[in-house]
Amino acid sequence: MRLDKYLKVARIIKRRTVAKDFAENERIMVNGRIAKPSTEVKKGDIITIRSGDRKTVYEILDVKDHVKANEAKDLYRIVE
Repeated sequence: MRLDKYLKVARIIKRRTVAKDFAENERIMVNGRIAKPSTEVKKGDIITIRSGDRKTVYEILDVKDHVKANEAKDLYRIVE
């Protein structure tokens, strides 16, 4: 699944366009590499998102096309 779509489906970032902007401005890394919005993500990948001085690291636990809001948290785990 594309990175920008995954971030929206998992509700880590509320809108796909915002996720795309983050990636285009090199604020998202996947497995230690700067990621583009079209970067393919899979189960087990590590996503790092920088927002200002804050850095949050997520581990992908599952990849699904559609989930309900209350199930979105089951798709990832916060590492740091």
